[in-house]
Amino acid sequence: MRILFWGTPDFALTSLRALDDEGFEIVGVVTQPDRPAGRGRRLTPSPVKAWAVEQGFPVLTPERPRGDDFLAEIRALAPELSVVVAYGHILRPGVLDLPPMGSINVHASLLPALRGAAPINWAIARGDTETGITVQRMVRAMDAGPILHQVREPILADETAGELRTRLAEVGAAALIEALALLGAGAIEEVEQDHGAATFAPKVDREVAEIDWDRPAAEVAAHVRGMDPVPGAWSRLDGDDPVKLFRPKVWHADEVAGLGAGAPSNGGPRGGENAEEPGRVLLTDPAEGVLVAAADGAVAFAEVQPPGKRRMAAADWIHGRGVEAGRRFG
Repeated sequence: MRILFWGTPDFALTSLRALDDEGFEIVGVVTQPDRPAGRGRRLTPSPVKAWAVEQGFPVLTPERPRGDDFLAEIRALAPELSVVVAYGHILRPGVLDLPPMGSINVHASLLPALRGAAPINWAIARGDTETGITVQRMVRAMDAGPILHQVREPILADETAGELRTRLAEVGAAALIEALALLGAGAIEEVEQDHGAATFAPKVDREVAEIDWDRPAAEVAAHVRGMDPVPGAWSRLDGDDPVKLFRPKVWHADEVAGLGAGAPSNGGPRGGENAEEPGRVLLTDPAEGVLVAAADGAVAFAEVQPPGKRRMAAADWIHGRGVEAGRRFG
């Protein structure tokens, strides 16, 4: 089976390597162009490109995967099937339909749930306990094609988007190989999605990542884990520059009440007027982290990233007097 592979980040590279390990004929790789990265903003190839070049595969890096010249390039590679994994652009029908066997996609959700660019982030941010991988046939509408193969996977307690992404990359690669084996044997029954049950997972960005302290503590914690590591959930401390917060732990209302008005903290006494107002810092303790009130209960953060600094243990921020009880996020 002659495969044209489309992908860009490490998540996609896991599938590409699996295809190579299983002996599939990879006739070419399409990936995003080199982008500036690092402090020096040097042009850097995508993980997929860097590996594909090392292996000697033909690599195409169009700014946009369209136009007669580009179609001629991929037609010359004579692929039988396109495999798309986190490529980063929507493909037009002329591109999707060029290989005789069409195009298939590895998507990191149980479609029709969480169609879109950021299914891993939103599965966690919305508090889901299960997600998975769907191998689907690609059609003109985004993530709306028939399902070829699905694998269910639990979301672990306290798992971040970055951790789940790493795990699903391996699950996705294995699911892809299984789907291709079934496809080659003519043993796949393509199942139309229930389009009425579709939900969506739009791209996450800095605006989306801001923390809403008026939500319940469990929802705040899920949001923070869903934005970890990128873009990173954040909030302004006393209206100043944004601080990113990581590694949340939910404190229930009875646990917060158990602190007691006037309980000591690194920053002085808790308590006082509006002490448990959402966003208020209730406790700064090197062992517990930074405890912040939510709509019900509170959330303790074990890691932070103050403005212009690296991500660090909350204990280091506390020892450096970066935060005290009584201050307010929001």
